Amino acid sequence: MIKTTGPYLLGIDFGTESCRVAIFDLTGRPVTFAATGYKTTHPRPGWAEQNPKDWWEALQASCHKAMANAGISASDIAGISYDATTMTVVAMDDKGNDLRPAIMWMDVRATEYSKRAEESDSWARLVNGGGTAPATAEWYPFKAAWLRDHERDTYGKAHRLVDAPDWVTYKLTGEWTTNINSAAERMYYNRDRGGWPVDFYETIGCGDVFDKIPENVVDLGTQVGELSVIAAQLLGLTPGIPVAQGPADAWAGQIGLGVVTPGKMALITGSSHVLTGQSDKQIHGEGFFGGFTDSVVKGQYTVEGGQVSTGSVLKWFKDNFAKDIVAAAEQTGLSPYDLLGQKAKNVPIGSDGLIINEYFQGNRTPYTDSKARGIIWGLTLAHGPEHFYHAIQESVAYGTAHNLEVMKAQGFEVKEMVAAGGATQSREWMQMHADVSGVPISLTQVGDAVALGSSMLAAVGAGLYPDIQTAAENMVHEIDRLEPNQERHEEYQFYLKQYMAGYPQMQELIHATVDHESQA
Repeated sequence: MIKTTGPYLLGIDFGTESCRVAIFDLTGRPVTFAATGYKTTHPRPGWAEQNPKDWWEALQASCHKAMANAGISASDIAGISYDATTMTVVAMDDKGNDLRPAIMWMDVRATEYSKRAEESDSWARLVNGGGTAPATAEWYPFKAAWLRDHERDTYGKAHRLVDAPDWVTYKLTGEWTTNINSAAERMYYNRDRGGWPVDFYETIGCGDVFDKIPENVVDLGTQVGELSVIAAQLLGLTPGIPVAQGPADAWAGQIGLGVVTPGKMALITGSSHVLTGQSDKQIHGEGFFGGFTDSVVKGQYTVEGGQVSTGSVLKWFKDNFAKDIVAAAEQTGLSPYDLLGQKAKNVPIGSDGLIINEYFQGNRTPYTDSKARGIIWGLTLAHGPEHFYHAIQESVAYGTAHNLEVMKAQGFEVKEMVAAGGATQSREWMQMHADVSGVPISLTQVGDAVALGSSMLAAVGAGLYPDIQTAAENMVHEIDRLEPNQERHEEYQFYLKQYMAGYPQMQELIHATVDHESQA
């Protein structure tokens, strides 16, 4: 526990695997963290569900742990905010009881409904690659339409059908709101065009769902209510604490990295990469998602890209082809990734001609292609395990740079990336990202940017800072900056172009193989 002075802010993070509670002071210094896990079930292939009761119990446990660890009084908590996964859809009755398990963000049961988006000429389609990219079954209207057709009784009884962050709002305050982040980024809401695209929802097959969506669409950091007496008793807190509107988890991370003005891009790393940043003008285009109106900061537009498989590909290699390294790491107490990095550090740029494409689980952007698969090419008998590891690292950096190139071609140029997550534990890999892309990368003091972002919104909702930008100025602190090596950047451009050209050459063959395997 770090000794600081109050007031304190409590941030709640409902991730895929656990509920984390963090306590920060007004300077952005962490006091303590606590986490409690819960289960995901997969009733059928492509389905993923969680029980909201498990979420609520996990929040209670984590909150009590955090307060006990912090050693502070409940009265010292000046504000609360939160984030949760998106689109994790929860059906609730008129008494606030969940009617079925939540349909998780990763659930793709609604694929046939997402294909209906191609039949629509609505402006809503613009956020999917300027209208050229397929819609994803993860998003709200498709899951709503599936529920309407396949579980008509549940759909009929649902007083509210909300994204997980809005479930949290209700549980903490008893108020029903729709957060602007989920609405704009995953529900096709656009204030610039008058709100909801009713015609689009009707094409999908759920034009009547608006009766189930809370009418009050609220900007992030706005106070949505006060902590209720019941919630306070269960969480071990004081009733009446201001509760601020929270977003989806990735965008809480963006806020926690201080990416709240145009020109910066948050690079949130882990099993996958999420790239998200701000523009001062509306922008749509092929190869990325957005721009989403007001979704993070009112008056700005958010653009988004992403790589499905990044850290997960390194893990795949470690688990399947580096068991000797894993054993050595266990004996020495070092990270197996550090040992792999040491072995690969002398591999030259381009990995002696070995190029890997990281689309092992499909592509989010720039192709939005669920049938995409990984490619390994340029193999020779001179290549060893260290080449593979280095080439995988390069492939992820190439994928990030490719996304930035696509955005730049549409008028969104990134001047700086701010990174968080697992990849930042390797300075060498982060430097590779900077060298390949030619864009500087900043690292911030608090690694858990998601929890910090929620706490920053709590500060705004409590009136301790006037807006999100001021909270960022006071609570986000840069500790390192990696400038691209220009010589290495120029040398990387040949290999980046080869990487970018590779998948389009193989796409038709890969699709045919995937289709064949699905029919086997």
